[in-house]
This record gives sequence, structure tokens and C-alpha cells, in this order.
Amino acid sequence: MIACSVNKVTKMYGGNTIFSNISLEIQENERVGLVGPNGSGKTTLFKLLAGQEDPDAGQVHWKKGSKTGYLTQIPDFEDGLTASDVLMIAYRELLEMEETMRELETAMSMEEEHPRLDKLMEHYGLLLNQFTLQGGYEIQANLEKIAQGLNIGDLLPRSFATLSGGEKTKVGLALTLLKNPDFLLLDEPTNHLDLFAVKWLGSFLKTYNGTVLVISHDRFFLDEVVTKILDLADGELYHYHTNYTGYVKEKEERLLKEFHDYEEQQKQIKKMKETIKRLREWANRAYPSGEGLYRQAKNIERALEHMEKLSRPQLNRKKMNLEMEASERSGKDVVLLQDVAKAFSGNQPLFTNVNLHLAFGQRAAIVGENGTGKSTLIKLILGELSPDQGEVRIGSNVKIGYLSQQVFSDTKEKTVIDLFREDIPMTEGEARNTLARFLFYGPMVYKKVSQLSGGERMRLRLAQLMYQDNNLLILDEPTNHLDMDSLQVLEDALENYDGTLLAVSHDRYFLNKLFHKVYWLEAGAVHCFEGNFSYAEEKMGTAHHQNERVHNEEVQLKREKPTVKQGGSDSLPTRDKITPDYRLEKLESELKNLEEQISSLDLQLREIVDLAQLQQVYAEKEGLEKRWLEIFELLE
Repeated sequence: MIACSVNKVTKMYGGNTIFSNISLEIQENERVGLVGPNGSGKTTLFKLLAGQEDPDAGQVHWKKGSKTGYLTQIPDFEDGLTASDVLMIAYRELLEMEETMRELETAMSMEEEHPRLDKLMEHYGLLLNQFTLQGGYEIQANLEKIAQGLNIGDLLPRSFATLSGGEKTKVGLALTLLKNPDFLLLDEPTNHLDLFAVKWLGSFLKTYNGTVLVISHDRFFLDEVVTKILDLADGELYHYHTNYTGYVKEKEERLLKEFHDYEEQQKQIKKMKETIKRLREWANRAYPSGEGLYRQAKNIERALEHMEKLSRPQLNRKKMNLEMEASERSGKDVVLLQDVAKAFSGNQPLFTNVNLHLAFGQRAAIVGENGTGKSTLIKLILGELSPDQGEVRIGSNVKIGYLSQQVFSDTKEKTVIDLFREDIPMTEGEARNTLARFLFYGPMVYKKVSQLSGGERMRLRLAQLMYQDNNLLILDEPTNHLDMDSLQVLEDALENYDGTLLAVSHDRYFLNKLFHKVYWLEAGAVHCFEGNFSYAEEKMGTAHHQNERVHNEEVQLKREKPTVKQGGSDSLPTRDKITPDYRLEKLESELKNLEEQISSLDLQLREIVDLAQLQQVYAEKEGLEKRWLEIFELLE
């Protein structure tokens, strides 16, 4: 069944057409990715689908009764709310229902007249059933599941207004998921998430009970989640029934075919024009008996006028022109950290005994969950922080170029060209020519930095780095906000860079393509792997699996204390015979028994008319559901 359809929609801003006459259909439970260059209108299309804006022409239709959840890149809420308060907005109706139930409970406890009490109890029973069906008793469990998956537990008590843009986006994403809408619209949801939260989100969306439309430049994420790609470019929308990797291949094949068709039509048009010219020349020579030749020429000319002309496909879209070259060579040892430790305000150490060695020409990546100290490690190398213990050394003749995640956050009121020329001594004409290579054309160079998108700020910083004297590039989440074309240019430039690279990134494709050494931050320690990210992940996964197996065996031995019943035949297995399979079977059996008991109590609740008995049975059901959830999480 169709979840959403767009029929010949056109949208304009300030007299400029963003897209025209586009149509699409999205089926229920589809996983769809929306891609296209920066400025092609992806976010505008999302706003139309979310009902935040109206099309200038055409219609957007939704399945009747469907709920839409839209994640903007930086959401905002009223002052005074904590991040936890923001998340509870998802359950506003259920919380109001619960408050009404508490009021009814108070009224029932004070009411003595039987008819009035019956009416209150009937109302209470209806609300209780509705509250249960809508997941009222699962609010806390759902909230903890989402908060843990996105790793935002430490943000919940903080004021939402004081959070950074990235932190607000993560809380907004959690709120959107908690609302559990029929149609999810996610605009760059992986920005500001760490690798592990990105993987969790991918798994969550694959099994999400609803339709998902996502804008993303994370190629690994798109390959994992979506089965359909919408490509919005040059005001037109193309459909590909495949994941991102398949889309790249199919798009290339489509463009080549369109170019071939265009070339063939141009040859045909040329022949027709030559025929028209030749017939007219012959008719002039044969005048006045050449009337028939004139008619033939006129017929061909009419056919040419009515021919549907094919547009020349844009095989090579304008891309930024980025070439990264190191200045003079640094010494052999570029960065060296020995037994480094760092803590803040007397708290638990962020990390201890960190050893890191980066030699000239190496490409190393730092990965880890948010909060493990990746940015702190970068600041130690940059000299912005000092270690509590150990030594940080930068090699001889090392010149650092740094790309911050919060690029130009303190210089928003300057213009593009002024900010560029601050670090790069050039005439205005030279600067404009250089900025054009980074897609800043004409009057765009006089825009204020505050008016630039995240992708435009990243391109501007890359333009500066290209002309700065450096031989060590330190990149903090360089792929954030860049569109696919710019990403490819950045990767190609870095691949040919003859200096040393150190990067923090959550983009698995980017990590695998460029980096052959990985420093993995976890639990206050750094693990070094000589290989790409997939290799490091495999090795860390093996280590986790071994540690988890040992831990589970220890826990199992503590819990499974063997006792022998009289008769011996019904005795539990001895300690050396307690296996993981036995434990799994026992948990599954208990889970099945709990489900049967809960179903039985549900039936009882529908029949009970006594308030005290109702509360007693419901409390028993709550206890069983809590135990069911504990076992279910163990089995996941």
C-alpha cells in the first residue's frame, strides 16, 4: 500500500526554481535514501513531505491517519527543559492519560455510591486498557533502550538549551524514534553520532515497524539500511530500486545510455538539417519545377520541429577542485605519545597509559564511542591541553593543518572572501578565482559565514588548508555535511597527499578507503591495529566475544547453584554440565511461562470490578512484565 505520493510538485524560492514537476511514490515499510548535491533541494522536499511547507504546484498525499516524524538537523524547544523533558514529549498523551487514571483512582477510593463507582470503574478500565495497548508501561524501558543505543545517557539531566548543535541533534533523533511515527523523515541522522551509535541506528531502522526516508552521505549506512534510492539533482528526481552501491553503478549506466541516445539524436538532427538544406538547393536549381522538393524539405523541417529533443546529460558535474600537497618533509617521527593520562576536574581518568606513534607518511585514524576522549587526544597533540602524566612530542619540522569539527564557529560575521584572505595572502581577484574552485561563485564570496551551510563551511576550510604550509593534516570528522561529490573529491585529494594524516571519523567507508592504522579508544585504554577499520573492528569483536564468554560463564556459575532433589532423577545438572545451551533453554522456557501468565492476567483484568483486586492483579502483571523484559534483553 502507498504510504506517501508526490504528484508533479514544483517549489520555488525567491523566483528560483528548486525543482519542478517531480513525482514519487513510497510504499509502506520501505527504506528509502534521498541523495543529491548540496543545494539540490533535499531538505526542501523533506519539509514538503512533513507538511511544514506547501508546494507552489502539485500535491502531496499521505495514507489516511498516518503519523509523520521529522528530524531536522538542529531541532529546538522551549527554554527550561532538560534533555530528559524533551524526550518525554514523545509520551505527552500517555502521561496525561496516566494522570487521569491517578485522579480516577483517588475518586474511586472516596466514592461510596454504587452507580457512581461503577461508572468511574468503567472509565478507569477503558483508560487502563488503552494505556496498556499504547505501551504506557514500557515508557521507561523504551527511553533507556534509545538513550543507550544513541549513547546520550549523560545528556538527559542537562538543560537542552545549553547543549551543542550536535548534542541537540542526537536528542532530537531520540525523540523522533520514541514517537514511533508511521513515516520517519531523517535529515542527516548520522552526523554527530559515533561509529557504534551509527551501527545501532542502522540495525534499529532495518527492523523499524514503519516507513523510513533518510537523507545521508554515509555510504555504509545507506547500504545497510535502504533498498531504494531517490537521486535529486538539477531539479529532477530519479528512482533506483537498490542500495547506494547499486545506485552508483546504475546511475553511471543510465548516464552513459542517455549520453549515447543524445549523441545518436544529434547525428539524426544533423542529417535532417543537411537533407533540408540539400533539397532546397536542388529545388532552387530546378525552379519552377522544384515545388515537390520544397514540400519534402518543409515536411522534414516540420518533423524536426515536433521532435522531442533530448537534453545533454551532465556527465561531469561541477566539483570542488582540491589538491593537497605537503610542504617540505618533516622528520621521521611526526607524533609520539608515551604513557599519557588525562582526567578532568579530579574525575575518573579519561584514559591512561596511552601510547601513540605516527611516522612520516602514515595515515592513522582514531575511533571510539563519544566521550572516550578522541577530541581530547587531538587537543593534546595540538598543544591545546597538557597531559596529567606522560609525554606528548611533536617531531622536527612538523607543520600542522587542523580541520575542526566546529569549523568557523567563532567567526560567523566575516564574509567568505575576507575569512579566506586572513590566512592566505592573495589579491581579491586571485582569491575569487581560488574560491570558485571550491564552488563559491560570483556574489557567494561576499556571503557571511553565518549564512553558510555545514558543507559550505567545510569546503571553505579545505580551501584554506590547500594553501597553508603543512605536512601533517589532523581532521576531526571531515566528512560531516559534505555531499557525495565533495566527499569523493576529498578522498581523492587525501589519497594523493604526500604528507602525514591523522583523522577522527565515524564514516566507515572513508576509514576503510584511506587509513591503514587504527587507534581504538575504549574503557580508558587505546588499542592499536595495523590495518583498516574493518580489520580493527573484527579484532575488537573477537576480543569482546572472548571477554563476554568468560564473563557469562562466571555469572552462570554463580547463578546456577546445583541442588539435588530427593530421588535424584529430577536433580539439576552438576556444575561441570551447566552449558550455555542449557542456560538458553531455561531462559526461553521461563519466557514462555511468563507470557502465558501475563495473558491470563490480561483476561482477568477485563472481568474484575473490585478496585482493590484490580490494583493487586495489575501489580502482579507489572512484576511479571518486568521479569519478561529482563529475560528478553538477556536473550537478545
